[in-house]
Amino acid sequence: MSGGPLRSLEDPATLRSLVASVREGIYLTDFHGGILDCNQAFLDILGVRSLEELEPHHSYIQMVDPTLRTLEMELLKRDGSVREFEFQIRRPGGESRTVLDSCTMVVDAETKEVLFHGILVDITERKATEARLRDTEEQMRRTAEALRIAEDWHTLAMRGANDGLWEWDIVADEMFISPRWKEILGYSADEITGHPDEWFSRVHPDDAKPLHRALQEHMAGDAPPFQFEHRVLHRSGPYVWVLCRGLALRDATGRAVRMAGSLTDITERKLAEQQFQHVAFRDALTALANRGLFEYVLGRAAGKLRRDRAHLFGVLFLDLDHFAQVNESRGHGFGDLLLTAVAQRLERCVRPGDTVARLGDDEFAILLDGLRDTTDATRVAERVERELTRPFELEGQVVSTTASVGLALNVTGFDRPEQLLQDAEVAMQRAKSLGTGRCEMFDRHLHERAVAQLQFETDLQHALEREEFRVHYQPIVSLETGQVVGFEALARWQHPTRGLVPPAEFIGLAEKMGLTVPLGRWVLHEACSTVRRLGDERPGQPLPGVSVNLSSKQLHYPAMAEQIRLALEESGIPPRCLRLEIAEDTVMESAAMAMAILAELRALGVQLHLDGFGVGHSSLGYLPRFQFHALKVDRGLMGGAGAGRASAATVKVIVALARNLGLEVVAQGVETAEQLAMVRDLGCHQVQGYYVSKPVSAEQVPALLAGPILS
Repeated sequence: MSGGPLRSLEDPATLRSLVASVREGIYLTDFHGGILDCNQAFLDILGVRSLEELEPHHSYIQMVDPTLRTLEMELLKRDGSVREFEFQIRRPGGESRTVLDSCTMVVDAETKEVLFHGILVDITERKATEARLRDTEEQMRRTAEALRIAEDWHTLAMRGANDGLWEWDIVADEMFISPRWKEILGYSADEITGHPDEWFSRVHPDDAKPLHRALQEHMAGDAPPFQFEHRVLHRSGPYVWVLCRGLALRDATGRAVRMAGSLTDITERKLAEQQFQHVAFRDALTALANRGLFEYVLGRAAGKLRRDRAHLFGVLFLDLDHFAQVNESRGHGFGDLLLTAVAQRLERCVRPGDTVARLGDDEFAILLDGLRDTTDATRVAERVERELTRPFELEGQVVSTTASVGLALNVTGFDRPEQLLQDAEVAMQRAKSLGTGRCEMFDRHLHERAVAQLQFETDLQHALEREEFRVHYQPIVSLETGQVVGFEALARWQHPTRGLVPPAEFIGLAEKMGLTVPLGRWVLHEACSTVRRLGDERPGQPLPGVSVNLSSKQLHYPAMAEQIRLALEESGIPPRCLRLEIAEDTVMESAAMAMAILAELRALGVQLHLDGFGVGHSSLGYLPRFQFHALKVDRGLMGGAGAGRASAATVKVIVALARNLGLEVVAQGVETAEQLAMVRDLGCHQVQGYYVSKPVSAEQVPALLAGPILS
């Protein structure tokens, strides 16, 4: 990519480009708060798309609490400036945002008018994060205090001999139990007899076998002094946690004949520990397991596989479809309610022993442990799909959602337990790419595709710096003369191993990866340079026009006009030779903003063509105000089987409309002689498509300019 000369930071265009590109809001206001100038980030903070949307509010200060605004003005009058003055603004939609304002009062040298310029920073998310951290720290402090109190209590209990005491005659199988021992379980001194079953029969079923095993190991001499934590049934119903300590007395042969020890109530400490674990391993919003706990139980399932090769388990990875739209349309608070409701339904779908987790945002995972076969997993997935398809009623509002689900089973193999979670996510991405509300199972073929896709993305990330892109040119031909009057510049990727990659395979991905603007800038400079070379090689001949597509991101990129000006300046071609093609849908996303941007581009002297006209958003009402130079008829209107009459009628209307507005009409996507005859009969001025010529390399362009290519 060719580059321009280094520019000074004092250059006005450079400064404006920098102001437009920063994330902080930069503004200039009059004494009454009316916005004189600002960057896009400032409008984004206020929650408006343009200054026109701000006009009903008269000025920015009406969004600010009057008391705080008065205080800030007093500080400005006193000191001439304020730094990081914190206050809240209320957006037009009612949403509050917390901002920091750094403002300076200046006096215009010519008009003597008092002005204010400053920087506005949105710190709403930071404040929310700080609040969450404070809440977490306070919760951790309370937990630590509970643990300390429990430990102190335990120490005092030991010093005061407040433990329950017991002695077990192993030979006679009789046991002495102290009154305090009985009191710990809620009984009086005469309510429990001296038999070991009074203890063992009350032990929690999950703790009974481990307790007996620990006792046997100690009595066999294989363990140090006995110590075991377990649950024992209290008289009033719940289980209490106790710490049992003991020491065996042996006869001359070493056989354990007696055993004595103590019993300590540790319920408070265990509850404090459980509270701490809940904070550390539970999602704060839904109370589901968080990622850390999910990866732990996933590791335990993998451990079972090492002991039993037939052990079968799997992971479901879920992502809610279109959840961002719920947040945008109904607010994040409503989105949180939906996530909580989804979590509750997921817990109803699983089997005992399965683990449901929220991994973040709208992503959930389910560990399916101890499956009998793959149908167990698919049945759970089907239940999940059914449950999430049913509408949710939240705060009197009804909302519907679906989820894209990926399923991975351990039979596909894995190197690390977390790889199974990654495999399930890959399967989920596959399901989402095929539509909403789908479930896909991971297999080795999908793994190979995922690896290949990752490599493809990595290659694309570096393709520009490795100079792997090429520009091909598809001729645009005058139907009156048959001569080529211009070319459309089309990006191609010359992949080192895959060969020439068409745009359909990488443009969408490039947009997701944020490569649209740098790639578009390169295509723009390359196309202008090609026209310049054609002029050098054909002196005295008219220069052809070159059409370059502008994506939505490019159109709204703050420095786009400057990029175009530099490309024209460096190539030296007349601005009229450059045709910027903007899709109808892109223009209609924000018509008012688009008009302002198009006016800025039109001032450079370039041609503006409305691409894909006729099947997208209805731009008829705005068309005269956009002031395009040409309409490019959408290729879909060339008509497939059975669509000829409707297509011809639509094209006829477009041609008539263009004629009334004084616009050229370019029919693109012409691939057959019948289509060419149709657009010729309907009065289109220019034509483009495979029937005329496929896109060609820059080296082949001069041959197409040698004479008529259509008769």
